[in-house]
Amino acid sequence: MRDDPRLPTSPRFWRSPVRGTWFTAVLGLVLLGGITVLFVTGLVSYAAYNPDLSPVNDTTPDKGVLGFYLFDWPAGPSWLYRLSQGVHVTLGVVLVPVLLAKLWSVVPKLFTLPPARSVAHALERVSLLLLVGGVLFQFVTGLLNVQLEYVFPGSFYPLHFYGAWVFIAAFVVHAALRAPMAVRAVRERGRDEAELAAPRPAPPTVSRRGALWLVGGGSLLLFVTTVGQSLGGPLRRTALLAPHGGADPGGGPNGFQINKTARYAGITDADTHPDAWRLIVTGPAGTVRLSRAELLRLPQHSSSLPIACVEGWSTADQWWRGVRLRDLAALAGYAGDPPDVLVESLQRHGAFRRAALRANQVSDPRSLLALYVNGEELSPDHGYPARIIVPAAPGVHNTKWVGRLTFGDL
Repeated sequence: MRDDPRLPTSPRFWRSPVRGTWFTAVLGLVLLGGITVLFVTGLVSYAAYNPDLSPVNDTTPDKGVLGFYLFDWPAGPSWLYRLSQGVHVTLGVVLVPVLLAKLWSVVPKLFTLPPARSVAHALERVSLLLLVGGVLFQFVTGLLNVQLEYVFPGSFYPLHFYGAWVFIAAFVVHAALRAPMAVRAVRERGRDEAELAAPRPAPPTVSRRGALWLVGGGSLLLFVTTVGQSLGGPLRRTALLAPHGGADPGGGPNGFQINKTARYAGITDADTHPDAWRLIVTGPAGTVRLSRAELLRLPQHSSSLPIACVEGWSTADQWWRGVRLRDLAALAGYAGDPPDVLVESLQRHGAFRRAALRANQVSDPRSLLALYVNGEELSPDHGYPARIIVPAAPGVHNTKWVGRLTFGDL
């Protein structure tokens, strides 16, 4: 049965003349560089959440030693998270044709019999299963999250985080074993093709170089239809395959992207009515309750900052105006350097209805409790009556519909 050309277990079943060591090696080297960047930017994205600052920020509380690299996320430059997460998401989408072509090029090896010729060969096959399964899991969960269509049971964050570490372990082993051979295959094109080349190829309809151009063209098309969500401006209209890639929601000063509407978050007019809403500020000086009118009588400051979210989309810089967080910390009893702060939203449920900000974020003069954007009151969907805006922070930490600020070491 292994030699029956009608079955995939036979080498003669696979007849494409495109398959070969050189073709696979080129794709593999592209993935080697691309996936390395994806992994690093993914770790950076996780660090941006400051998970070791406070339990409310920790989306993977059982990470243990996997959090060895975490560092205090800086508040500048203001476009830092916009850049790192934009690269992570855009590159992940762009690499999809390369990944599919690479898997297609080696699929005959999945049907090789016997499945294990020795203990060492069996371990290699298991590592390949982890590699292929891991990369598919990471790409599928990431793409679904980007499209706001995440359907897996459990939170995206721990599944993607732990999946990344399982995959990268198999990836490093595979790269260490295969990268030297891939480099040699690219340099010595035409040699050592027997491992992947079809023994009885069909007549060619496209050359291997042409197939690579086809893969590259697919990646370029995905780049053009995705990157606009991170760059913003007129290019946003080209982001046809990305969330928030069409026209901005509405018009006017509040006409820029959002993830959650006030209605989705359960925010009602009764919650935000001037007669009912008060900002509660707590610190060593006690608890202060401030109406929006009282906040407007405090010194007002402006910052030009973007919003960047984990899905890869970001806004252009918006002009925010409100009260500096460090001024509110002083009001709470911190006359010197301000401490960390726990921000709580009027939103009644959801993973990010609370967020902690580090002292360096609070002390940055651009960090505001924003009351206005682009010269107009915040709309309900943008966080009226007050929201947080902090440079370089993930979008979910720019909490909307703020109800309480608790200053202190977290």
